[in-house]
Amino acid sequence: MPLNIPILLTWLRVALIPLIVGVFYLPDSWLSSFEKGVASSAIFIVAALTDWFDGFLARRWNETSAFGAFLDPVADKLMVAGALLVLVEFRDVNAVLAFIIIGREITISALREWMAQIGASKSVAVSSIGKIKTGAQMVAIPMLLYHENFSSLINTRFWGQALLFVAAVLTVWSMFYYLRKAWPLMKVNSNNLSK
Repeated sequence: MPLNIPILLTWLRVALIPLIVGVFYLPDSWLSSFEKGVASSAIFIVAALTDWFDGFLARRWNETSAFGAFLDPVADKLMVAGALLVLVEFRDVNAVLAFIIIGREITISALREWMAQIGASKSVAVSSIGKIKTGAQMVAIPMLLYHENFSSLINTRFWGQALLFVAAVLTVWSMFYYLRKAWPLMKVNSNNLSK
């Protein structure tokens, strides 16, 4: 396993995931609901920044690796899934939206793994829809973790819910986009198996 700063940043993101979740299970005598929201949203933002920064450094320093390419999306998906589960339990976020987003991540991860096994991983490379979906998620989740109005001008609950809805719609759209790209190869491989 290679060890460099980009991979250490990815491991840091993995280590922050239990903190995002665990903050909400601290006794109310330790942290108020408001303080839990501030702490968890701040931790999530730091973790999201490491996601951008580790990729930037890996490309800039030419320190990309197969292990980093594996670990980075796993860390991202664990971070989002952990935060969404907390939001469903503690912040009244719609469980259907969380299920759509988490279900899509599992489906596309399995599709990418299968496509890599048949040597066609470039067919399911990240699309611009997927990047916009990720951006909407990464803004929505800390807003919903924070849960309080940021000021009289910004209703974080309203905007967080709206962005999470946008992310869920883009999630379904991007999933069908990836499945449509992979469909010809799925048909060919299923025909080969049936012969």
